[in-house]
Amino acid sequence: MRRSMLFLPGNTPNMIINGDALGADSIILDLEDAVSPDEKDSARLLVRSAIKNMGFSGVEITVRINSIDTDYWRDDLDAIVPLRPNLIMPPKASCANDILTVDAYIEDIEMAYHIPVGTVKLIPLIETALGVEHAFEIASACKRVAAIFLGGEDLTADLRCKRTKAGNEIDYARKRLVVAARAAGVDVYDTPFTDVNDDEGIRIDAEYAKSLGFTGKSAIAPRHVKVINEVFSPSLKDIEYAKMVFEAIRIGKEQGKGAVSLLGKMIDKPIVERARQTLEAARQLGLAGDIDE
Repeated sequence: MRRSMLFLPGNTPNMIINGDALGADSIILDLEDAVSPDEKDSARLLVRSAIKNMGFSGVEITVRINSIDTDYWRDDLDAIVPLRPNLIMPPKASCANDILTVDAYIEDIEMAYHIPVGTVKLIPLIETALGVEHAFEIASACKRVAAIFLGGEDLTADLRCKRTKAGNEIDYARKRLVVAARAAGVDVYDTPFTDVNDDEGIRIDAEYAKSLGFTGKSAIAPRHVKVINEVFSPSLKDIEYAKMVFEAIRIGKEQGKGAVSLLGKMIDKPIVERARQTLEAARQLGLAGDIDE
């Protein structure tokens, strides 16, 4: 289960080597914004070496490559894809064709290295106004897309507005991406909360993202990971209610009832689906044990 995604600059070996000990479900090894042009080659070599030799037990590996309007992205993929990272994050995705371009190049590498086509997934980073407008097309561009990801900093620059803690300026984009992702049948991840010292703020921001329907949230500070994981994990109360839903359905079937209620409320299809999602998340986190639905 991918709740938290933690950015780690690709040119910081002391952070990368501890990547699997920081608590995040996925680490994003960054070859783009965090790396200056004169360090691109060395960062690429460092990230490649880390993936090849570190193991990174129990954590998913995502690599943010450079955008396709640069001279770096092909070299990034040539170096990284043969090592089979879980996800490649192409930044500044503005249309489906951007994704298809990266998809085709990854497929060529997979075939050259006898890797099953589609092994390496994509999580496009949407951080432009055009990208937001094309969010569904990006999310459904190809089968390799596993999720989409909102980049708030670059988006607000493109929108020519100030990035704030409250995040009102990106509220439309957040909601648009959630709808697009769910319509396409993929996951969706929220932008980082950038005040690394505001522990209350990250919780409020993460809870709001969850309320909108985001699958999880990213972070630029390891100290934010624990809160994000807590927020995007089902609570014990949620798990117990989900169990009650399926127990009520079971009893209703035994009694031959066509309609079933729980705590005074009819159990309809959306309630059952939310309960199923809660129990599946609990299973993945080892919180629920064996449950018969």
